[in-house]
Amino acid sequence: MFLQTSDNSNKRLAGLKTGEEAIIKYVFGQGAFRKRISEMGFVKGQKVKVIKNAPMKDPVEYEIMGYKVSLRRSEAEMIEVIAESEASQALAGKFEGTIDHHRLKVSGGKKSKNISVALVGNPNSGKTTLFNYASGSKERVGNYAGVTIDAKEARFRQNEFTFRISDLPGTYSITEYSPEELFVRNQIAERKPDVVVNVVDASNLERNLYLTTQLIDMNIKVVIALNMYDELEQKAVTFDYTRLGEMIGVPIVPTVASKGKGLKELFDKIAEVYEERDPIVRHIHINYGSDIEQSISLIQSEIKKDEHRNKNYSTRYLSIKLLEDDKQTRELLTENANCDAVIKLADKETARLEILMGDKSETLIADAKYGFIAGALKETYKPGAHSRRKNSREIDKILTHKVWGFPIFIFFIWATFQLTFTLGSYPMDWMDGGVGFLGDLVSSIMPDGALKDLLVDGIIGGVGGVIIFLPNIMILFFCISLMEDSGYMARAAFIMDKLMHKMGLHGKSFIPLIMGFGCNVPAVMATRTLDNKNDRLLTMLIIPFMSCSARLPVYVLLISAFFVSNQGAILFLIYFIGIALAVLVGLLFKKTLFAKKEVPFVMELPPYRMPTLKNTTIHMWHKGVQYLNKMGTVILFASIIIWAMGYYPRHVEFTKDYDSLISQVETNSTLNETDKGQQIDQLELSKEEERLEKSYIGQMGHFIEPVIQPLGFDWKVGMSIITGMAAKEIVVSSMGVLYHAGMDTDENSQSLKEKLQSQTYTNGPKAGQKVFSPIVAFALMIFVLIYFPCVAVIAAIKKEANWRWAIFTTVYTTAIAWIAAFAIYQVGNLFI
Repeated sequence: MFLQTSDNSNKRLAGLKTGEEAIIKYVFGQGAFRKRISEMGFVKGQKVKVIKNAPMKDPVEYEIMGYKVSLRRSEAEMIEVIAESEASQALAGKFEGTIDHHRLKVSGGKKSKNISVALVGNPNSGKTTLFNYASGSKERVGNYAGVTIDAKEARFRQNEFTFRISDLPGTYSITEYSPEELFVRNQIAERKPDVVVNVVDASNLERNLYLTTQLIDMNIKVVIALNMYDELEQKAVTFDYTRLGEMIGVPIVPTVASKGKGLKELFDKIAEVYEERDPIVRHIHINYGSDIEQSISLIQSEIKKDEHRNKNYSTRYLSIKLLEDDKQTRELLTENANCDAVIKLADKETARLEILMGDKSETLIADAKYGFIAGALKETYKPGAHSRRKNSREIDKILTHKVWGFPIFIFFIWATFQLTFTLGSYPMDWMDGGVGFLGDLVSSIMPDGALKDLLVDGIIGGVGGVIIFLPNIMILFFCISLMEDSGYMARAAFIMDKLMHKMGLHGKSFIPLIMGFGCNVPAVMATRTLDNKNDRLLTMLIIPFMSCSARLPVYVLLISAFFVSNQGAILFLIYFIGIALAVLVGLLFKKTLFAKKEVPFVMELPPYRMPTLKNTTIHMWHKGVQYLNKMGTVILFASIIIWAMGYYPRHVEFTKDYDSLISQVETNSTLNETDKGQQIDQLELSKEEERLEKSYIGQMGHFIEPVIQPLGFDWKVGMSIITGMAAKEIVVSSMGVLYHAGMDTDENSQSLKEKLQSQTYTNGPKAGQKVFSPIVAFALMIFVLIYFPCVAVIAAIKKEANWRWAIFTTVYTTAIAWIAAFAIYQVGNLFI
């Protein structure tokens, strides 16, 4: 249904109703908003259709150029539209063709057999899948923006060539709008790969080819991997990609990266381009029209006057970027001797074009690029059906429904946690039994001494107490991977944007936050995909509230010990509290530290794809291997240190002569053998507990006890918390060592869970009372949820921001953790 107008008045995109279509006439606004919105295809002459509203009426999902994108109503209000009947061809960018110099791109010098290749492309175009299949790597793949957050490298051989391929972050363009865009641009210009492979989603050519036009401007060697070509064929599309490649001077190779199809041909073509044997690779320019070309030529001539200029960038590319008012390009030119003259001329030409053509210069160039793309595809591409997009739309009617969207999302999260417990409990019990059997076996065959105690109590008790949670963690990552790969994660960001907007965040911030449930480190790194610096910082600061998988062993242990009848619900509550705290702290920081102007919410909603068992298994196994690596490094080292601090000094002064008391019991003829055994066991346990209290770790624990006593924690919990600053799994490992779980070798040996349930205070005003109760366990889980994320997360924040923000994160999270645990314990004891 097209927009109907009864008069000549124009409407704004925000005023369109669901199902209505219109033609874009003009985009208002300034700076980053105009630049981003233009790059996403919102340029004059393009048809746009309203698909639906989010459950909270904002943002709104639109379809443009055959793909879905969501905008907030405030952004849509800045786009002027008219009915198609009133739109003229003059609204669309013109197809001016190319300026062809009819010469091959040559780099000179002797060619080696080592080829460096950089993969660039839009998010969801299949870059990382291609990278994995070609190189045999197992990098993370996901159906949403921001999976690749750094350059991944791998090497492999084909024929006589060795390829060194780099998987760069997915990006819609290489402007200065976001960090990953600048990162990709700098990687191409500064590191100078021999060939750039532009991975293009074959089912969404018009949108993807915008980045291609920018690579052409850079005057580098490019090969297009026309990926997901099978989807193009399924829609009965006619596409003469060979002719398009000849037109733009870039060879095009069809691929289906997920199945490995076309990859051999792709790398054969890369070798041809590298050795300058492919006649298609020519020095061509996109023709932007006489007026813009005149400005480009003038600026280019001025730049060339400095013979010592930066030769990493094409002078034509720099000229175009200056006309787009690209600040990073201006900074780059400050090294030029004639910088002032170049900038002055660029400003003059920008003003001339804007007056002459009645629009912002960056919009004029974006219009021209899309005009070129539309014209090139008109000559080479004949569309067919759009079944995949229609299928996505039908699924979205349910998953992003205004009423059912939120309940479905909450159900998926709850089901993930419930599955983690119910399904994970079986292999966890098997592994727990295996660890206990191993400890008993080692204890029975080794002579008494320090080495035996180290192996049984330190290594097997510490590492074994954590490794049993591996199945739970793999199930959690399996579920998260399913949501990511299917495309649902992007819908979650769409659903949550209005709530995120209330706390001053972009809906895209929700994706790093969700990633934080797996691990906070990649989540912090994923904030690079956010376009605004304040958004990145604010998201980093609240990511630690997203309960990572490393905390899961602590929850599983305490919940299975003290909340037997409501395990899934309690785990869901813990995660929910983390999310609620993130919202509250985000609101506070938004009002204080990060009071700022809002940034536009523009996000692509990729089509739904069936997750592959291979990719999901790779993701799950990759995280499992990471967890096992922690077992063999950080946790093993920490367990040994904790054991040593608890084992020494060996000679302490006891308050009682336990050996004499044990002898008295043994010689007491009035007691039967059962009673003797029980009393001797109790005396030996009391002796060991007193020795542990006077060990080095006991002395340290008692030193911090005044700080943690108001939270209901004993000194052993305090030491476990301190060691958990290295990695949260070590909290459980430390408890296993400090509480001597399974240290006995007979059938009465207790697991850590049973030890916690039976642990009592041995002296002081609480002597004889249970150390743990449901309130204490809940307070401890909340403390572990909130306090000091872990050393790796702090290092990631330092890398992405600076030391100041890293230190701030450690202080404020620990302070909130103490206050929250104090409130739970003190208030809980008043009522329970």
